Amino acid sequence: MTLRAIAEVVPHSGDMSLLDEIVELDAERIVCKATVRTGGLFNDADDGFPAWAGVELMAQAIAAWAGAHALDEGRAPRLGFLLGTRHYACNVDRFPLGSDLRVIAERAFHDDNGMGSFACRIEAPGIDAQARLSVFSPPDAERFFILGAPSAQGFTHD
Repeated sequence: MTLRAIAEVVPHSGDMSLLDEIVELDAERIVCKATVRTGGLFNDADDGFPAWAGVELMAQAIAAWAGAHALDEGRAPRLGFLLGTRHYACNVDRFPLGSDLRVIAERAFHDDNGMGSFACRIEAPGIDAQARLSVFSPPDAERFFILGAPSAQGFTHD
């Protein structure tokens, strides 16, 4: 697996791009680094990153995993959606300024139709957050938006 720049594999840019780099990548797992910096988009008044926004860090790690795999297979990264989060738990209310966070996503399930489930964690000294995220990346996003959900108007997966 090729370790690529975040900008190559995640469609977010500017302040919405929350990850700094991919540290590890294999067929089932990705580990990314994110440093909490001054003036971040989600930062609170004390410049900490609120724990509830950790779900977005996890979702971007999944996007990085999917985008890196797509590029390694000679395909362009696809648009993806966060469908839901189960059992998000974090032992802190916020990630303090300067924290170097390890954001880990491990594939639990993924199919050819774009549905997936990932066990995710955020780790740093004194910080532990965990959740399971459900995601969807339609094989043909343009067709999906035109026709709607798979059950609508005869949309079928190829």
